[in-house]
Amino acid sequence: MDPSHTDSDADSDARARGNSPLVRRLEETFYDDDFASIPDREFDVTEYGAVGDGEERCTEAIQSAIDAAADAGGGVVAIPEGTYRSGALFLASDVELRLDDGATLRAIQDDDAYPTTRTRVAGIEMEWPAALLTVSECENVRITGEGTVDGNGEYWWRKFNDMRGEYEERGLRWAVDYDCERVRPIVVYDSTDVRLSEFTVKRQGFWAVTMTYSERVHVDGVTVRGNVGGYGPSTDGINTDSSRDVLVEHCDVDGNDDCLCIKAGRDADGLRVDRPTENVVYRHCITREGGGLVTIGSETSGGVRNLEVYDIRGEGTDTGIRFKSAKVRGGLIEDVRFHDLEMDGVRTVFEWNLNWHPDYSYPTIPDDVPESAYQEHWEVLTEPVEPPERGVPEFRDITVTDLTATNTEGAVWDVTGYPERPISDVHLENVAADAPAVGTIEHATDWTMTDVAVRLTGEETDADTSATADDRDALECRDCRNVDRPIVERL
Repeated sequence: MDPSHTDSDADSDARARGNSPLVRRLEETFYDDDFASIPDREFDVTEYGAVGDGEERCTEAIQSAIDAAADAGGGVVAIPEGTYRSGALFLASDVELRLDDGATLRAIQDDDAYPTTRTRVAGIEMEWPAALLTVSECENVRITGEGTVDGNGEYWWRKFNDMRGEYEERGLRWAVDYDCERVRPIVVYDSTDVRLSEFTVKRQGFWAVTMTYSERVHVDGVTVRGNVGGYGPSTDGINTDSSRDVLVEHCDVDGNDDCLCIKAGRDADGLRVDRPTENVVYRHCITREGGGLVTIGSETSGGVRNLEVYDIRGEGTDTGIRFKSAKVRGGLIEDVRFHDLEMDGVRTVFEWNLNWHPDYSYPTIPDDVPESAYQEHWEVLTEPVEPPERGVPEFRDITVTDLTATNTEGAVWDVTGYPERPISDVHLENVAADAPAVGTIEHATDWTMTDVAVRLTGEETDADTSATADDRDALECRDCRNVDRPIVERL
């Protein structure tokens, strides 16, 4: 954001109402009947040989229906009631895949059913298995309907957990997320004018819905149920990655990692690509289990700007507003606005963890691993950022207004920036949190707090803490300059 830019009073009031210039522009785009318009032709997958008995493999039949629609100049590929087992499917421009009520598209638990493609995974470009549903290099695509995309993820959950134990013993914890090759349910990659609406994603093997290098994407009314039949690792909900002009709304997310997430590349590879996530709105959503109600990071290399998040309710989500990064990520995160948020039962309301999982974020290849065992992407992951200061991310110009948090389990603030690049220009207004502790802010400058109140509720529940009553009664600031304090009272 241009540091000389200031909002007018009218724009500030509009943002408070959820009617900012960004919101209005995205609504004009996505609420237009002509957005991602699809020709009025229907292609029923059962007419191409698909059988919804939950037994037969239907990959070729469904792909044939998609290809027929594309060859005809576009149309709607309909999946009627039933359970259809499939491997990777590739959508095409001007095609809508409609999952009718009672229809389930279930991923085949077979790695060979997902051919390798060039994509980006967890912040780096690499070869990776295609998703169950891939939208790549397309225009005007829809995935709609009241049916279900079933990632059938237990197979990949077990695979990851088994590999993680082995890799940790070898000093390769950082590599397992990439080497495991877990299949994602839905990927939108390098595509324009895409609508995802109304369907349910469940049991994702990895991230449920991912939008990368894409522009003008509308996600509306999608339900994510990752914790069906177990708890899958890294089962993010809805991720926007180095994309622009994105609206995510009316979604209900339950998983076992970050629920609503913003990403922009990792380390040297992300800095090379240098594509920000920008002009994004997340609104009118509910989050349940998961690592963060709204998370920025840990992949921040391309930067994040002009992000608005509002009317989100978190119920039992681990963290409310969450920032993650590392000193090799880089990136500028600025002009981020949160307002009208409700949290119930979160662990921490505000968290900045900028030294995210060091054994994951700072990879080195152990000396006893032979070069013959190296993977191509290991060299990408371990490439140093030069000069090192380029790897230090910067967070500034962040506002939070009209937030309430009840039944908080830990501290309100758990914030640690960098001495050389403190978290700056953070403005909080009309924030009320019930919590057992106020918390800590370290390495920060120019934070304002207007009508920010913490009501202390009792003892902290974190067994690892040794905080005294005095510690809990005040915001502890370390290496801070011009940081306001909240009003604190004990219930």
